[in-house]
Amino acid sequence: MGWDSFATTFISLMIPASIALFIILSMLIKSKVAKKTLNLPPGRFGLPILGESIEFLSEIKNGTPEKFFKDRIEKYKSQVFCTSIMGQSLAVLYGPSGNKFLSSNENKLVTVWWPKSVQKILGKCIATTNGVEGVRMRKMVSYFFSPDAFTRLYIKTMDLVAQQHIKTQWQGREEVKVFPTIRLYTFELACRLFMNIEEPTQIEKLATLFNIFIKGVISVPINFPGTRFFNAKRATAAIRKELEIIIRRRRVALEQKTATSSQDDLMSHLLQCPDENGKFMSESVIINNILLLLFAGHDTSSSALTVVMKRLGEYPEVYDQVLKEQNEIASSKEAGEFLQWEDIQKMKYTWNVVCEAMRFTPPLIGAFREALTDIKYQGYDIPKGMKLYWNASWTHRDPSFFKDELKFDPSRFEGTGPTPYTYVPFGGGPRMCLGKEFARLEVLIFLHNVVRKFRWDLKIPAGDEKIIYDPVPTPVEGLPIRLHPHNA
Repeated sequence: MGWDSFATTFISLMIPASIALFIILSMLIKSKVAKKTLNLPPGRFGLPILGESIEFLSEIKNGTPEKFFKDRIEKYKSQVFCTSIMGQSLAVLYGPSGNKFLSSNENKLVTVWWPKSVQKILGKCIATTNGVEGVRMRKMVSYFFSPDAFTRLYIKTMDLVAQQHIKTQWQGREEVKVFPTIRLYTFELACRLFMNIEEPTQIEKLATLFNIFIKGVISVPINFPGTRFFNAKRATAAIRKELEIIIRRRRVALEQKTATSSQDDLMSHLLQCPDENGKFMSESVIINNILLLLFAGHDTSSSALTVVMKRLGEYPEVYDQVLKEQNEIASSKEAGEFLQWEDIQKMKYTWNVVCEAMRFTPPLIGAFREALTDIKYQGYDIPKGMKLYWNASWTHRDPSFFKDELKFDPSRFEGTGPTPYTYVPFGGGPRMCLGKEFARLEVLIFLHNVVRKFRWDLKIPAGDEKIIYDPVPTPVEGLPIRLHPHNA
């Protein structure tokens, strides 16, 4: 997922040999004591500190993260196993039973947990705050992801930005690198909807800093010059300064009633609307949540759109059906009329294609939880405080749940779709991705506009361009395509 070399990190730490030996012996003793008193799930914690991180990172770099989990599930013949990644001991729960267990026991047996790099860079926000405070914070942000906001604010802006983006970045070009180009669209859209920022130079400045931030948000938390974590912290500090200036100007404008109402963008909404106890979100927490949503609503959507574009380039018959559906929707509208909520609901086949693309390549491969109490799971002990992990990538490719799992087949999502908890690109339960519907709109509206303008083919043959996780699925070459305008 783009983490720094562990060998380099270990050397850079320069731990004296005596201290290192003490740490290793302590960990070994602790491990032996735990094994005597607990019936832990099968597995191995690997080398002290390193654990099985090298093996995990190797699969990440090969673009096959599911193999790390598949190999251990088959080796231990168990749907739960132990490992250690990034110096953190984990119990990995596999399959729909594991996904359901973690999702349905949020704030009961387990709670959300993130690696230290995420906690240190993002700070206090809806992703890192648990309990009652986390629920209240989530409610304050969730208004902006409600059906009212979608129909009244989002769709027209998304349609407009998509059209403008295609006009400036796609039209008149023979070739486009999809991933970096689509990131321009998703970032501009996030800036407009979350902060009402439209000035191109300001968006470009924030995007440059954000691209550094995103590389280090999930990394080895070594704050040393040259590491991704160090660079990400510096970029985050610079972003915070920019957002502090924007927030203070917005607050003055709202007080003087020269700014738009609290309903027009997330920043204004959070500045003006308190929680149910009348408490306002602090400026620093507003900034943290905007950072989180820029991450969640920018790179993951960019990745999802990219893998859909890849599949449409690989399967002309699928592209033709998507084009037919989108042309039918466009033919029912007046010239220059923007999409409406009702139009989005008609994009059923297109959304099935998006779902199948995300089945193969989920935007995030999994997430962490922490045990709030001692847990018994499938006959094994998971002690309080132990970290747990669920994974989407292997569940999505398990032939037990998906027949002909390597076949690209959008019809899997017709009717009721896959068995519950086998398909989890957005997670599940109380912690299901807050921006799921936002992402659906963002992706479908862009596809509506791009397929009606162009057909395309892949410059690099299918299967030849590796997809790595850095931290989201990213084509190594950016997915270069040749464009063929429909009016050519």
